[in-house]
Amino acid sequence: MTKDSSKVFLFIDNDPHPIAELETPIVFDLDTKKLTDGDHLLKIVSHSPSGNEGVRTINFTVANGPSIRIEGLKNKDVVDGTLSLMINAYDKGNQKSFLITGSETPQTIPFWIWIIVIIFAGWAVYYEITSAAVQ
Repeated sequence: MTKDSSKVFLFIDNDPHPIAELETPIVFDLDTKKLTDGDHLLKIVSHSPSGNEGVRTINFTVANGPSIRIEGLKNKDVVDGTLSLMINAYDKGNQKSFLITGSETPQTIPFWIWIIVIIFAGWAVYYEITSAAVQ
């Protein structure tokens, strides 16, 4: 280590062994594919040439696995009887090409769209009746 640069140690979660020991400034590629999906903590410990220590922690969430979408049940819903669930899981690909197959989750039509369609159809019928009566 040169005397004019700081040294940093990178820790993931509560692992006592650092995943990297680097001299700054540095660009470091953190490969999240080696981590499980879910919440993690990155802890960076810095040692300056004068012997001072600094610590910074960053919470982050890894989501490398297939995305899971569900329709018909939300978090903390109170339910009874039989539930009809629409579940879709799709991968993000390799981030160099886009996967079209399964990347869209089909959804039911919201009730407010049905209301707009019914109102529009009612207006169209009313318009046809009134315009036919004028002629």
